[in-house]
Amino acid sequence: MKKLFSFLLLLAVTVTASLAVTSDGDEEAIKKVIDEAYIEGLQNGGDLKVTDAGFHPGFNLLVFRNNMLEFLPIYNWIQMAGMRRKAQPEPDKEKMSCVYKNIDVTGNAAVAKIELYKSDKLIFTDYLSLYKFEEGWRIVSKIYYRHP
Repeated sequence: MKKLFSFLLLLAVTVTASLAVTSDGDEEAIKKVIDEAYIEGLQNGGDLKVTDAGFHPGFNLLVFRNNMLEFLPIYNWIQMAGMRRKAQPEPDKEKMSCVYKNIDVTGNAAVAKIELYKSDKLIFTDYLSLYKFEEGWRIVSKIYYRHP
């Protein structure tokens, strides 16, 4: 009986440790996708091909306005970013920075709460939903609050 208890205890410790490593690796991969595709790509004038790779084609930005919900698909958002860059080819000198408030991962699903700052002023609090696909983590939706 002692051997069985010892084995089960060892098994529980091993499984818990392996889940923690996976979660940490997933959190770093999620931060990388958000930093490259969203922060650098969309917010700071980076490579829109990298942005496209970090967002799932079914992504929707959910906009709450006038007590109504509007949807902005990723392809429209990327197109609008491209048009803004053509109209103003010189990127904004003030870059958006990101503070990670929370990343919650359960299996192949995750939610990231981030704050976006420009010149140390809080502009947005974003909630990004992600799924882990065969090719890695991709952002699938976003809701946000714009700070006054």
